[in-house]
Amino acid sequence: MKKWILAAAVAVLSVPAQAQQGSLHDAIAADYHANLAELFDHFHRNPELSGREVQTSARMAQELRALGYEVTTGVGGTGVVAVLRNGAGPTVLLRADMDGLPLEERSGLANASHARQTDTAGTEQPVMHACGHDVHITAMVGTARQLAARRTGWSGTLVLIAQPAEETISGARAMIQDGLYTRFPKPDFAVAFHVAADGPAGQIVVPETIVNSSADSVSIVVNGVGTHGAYPHLGVDPVLVASQIVVSLQSMVGRDINPLEGAVISVGSIHGGVKSNIIPERVELQLTVRADRPEVRTRLLDGIDRVARGTALALGVPQDRLPVVTRSATETTPPTINDPATAALVREAIASAMGRERLLEQRRTGMGAEDFAYLVTPDTGVKGVYFSVGGTPPAELANAPGHHSPLFRIRPEPSVTAGVEAMVVAAEALMRRP
Repeated sequence: MKKWILAAAVAVLSVPAQAQQGSLHDAIAADYHANLAELFDHFHRNPELSGREVQTSARMAQELRALGYEVTTGVGGTGVVAVLRNGAGPTVLLRADMDGLPLEERSGLANASHARQTDTAGTEQPVMHACGHDVHITAMVGTARQLAARRTGWSGTLVLIAQPAEETISGARAMIQDGLYTRFPKPDFAVAFHVAADGPAGQIVVPETIVNSSADSVSIVVNGVGTHGAYPHLGVDPVLVASQIVVSLQSMVGRDINPLEGAVISVGSIHGGVKSNIIPERVELQLTVRADRPEVRTRLLDGIDRVARGTALALGVPQDRLPVVTRSATETTPPTINDPATAALVREAIASAMGRERLLEQRRTGMGAEDFAYLVTPDTGVKGVYFSVGGTPPAELANAPGHHSPLFRIRPEPSVTAGVEAMVVAAEALMRRP
């Protein structure tokens, strides 16, 4: 492994940037105008919900099969795996997520989505690509085309995956459970990128280590004793108990966790009661919990149970009706952490091939999560690199809508072409022919 990384680094650094960039950059630009612009338009107009990416999956399989890849569909649900074998060398996995979100698009774009789809719960929803996954899958097709055409310059095995259900942070895990690393060549390296609405279009950030936080969805069912709202002393008010739990959870983050550690508990949903003068018997809270380190993650999750039960006891909830805390078995992911040596290699390769001015330093502005983490957990032995590509023209950054907004809009060019070029350069650096 170290021999491959060293050989790739020496090869990348020994080739002038202009010599590496010229034909690749031009080929990508030509492909964008001939194929990728229309493909992006198709994906943007026709988004599909998590776990329901049937048509998107079929189109990705069609595109990759036409380029000569061995394609398998239905992996982990609607996932697509494409393999290209090109002699001895490392195996590199490139990943693109493909699901949309249950939002009605109000971007004002000419190709805005008007799609509607039934979700996994049986409810019809509007659908839009409000997180840029249409950029990712379009760039994946462009990357596949360039690497197939340039195979004389690299040696090894290429595995491309179009992954479902990233928005519910469950698709990567489902693909692994369905044999991604046993039915197909297991990668030495895994690489992916995300388009960023808060980044200048075409600019690239390759973090050295931490990229995204862990995420856990947690439910707290707060039980009380129902009664008339005018006689609260005859019952136990679960609305009051739930409200105190919300406040106490924030106190836990502020006082139990080192202030230099990344930690967030956000209560996104409170449901309970039916009428103003009835104290209900039950209130349900829905939380998202984020952390940058496994130790902090464990401390937060353990603390939620302690705070919920302790608060309920203090406010008179009977022992047999204490809160029930449940952690989602599917909406959960560890933090995404780049392998430092591999990230340095990829960063230097991009700088050498695309120009050092295209690289920006990491500037984390929140605690987003990514299920790419499952592809590169320590127990897999796979070294991962996850980077971002800016998607908004600099003049529009100040007012750019954020991800998961119905107003979300990404400039596909140069987002797609920069993503293709960076992914091709990264893959070639990791599989450089000696």
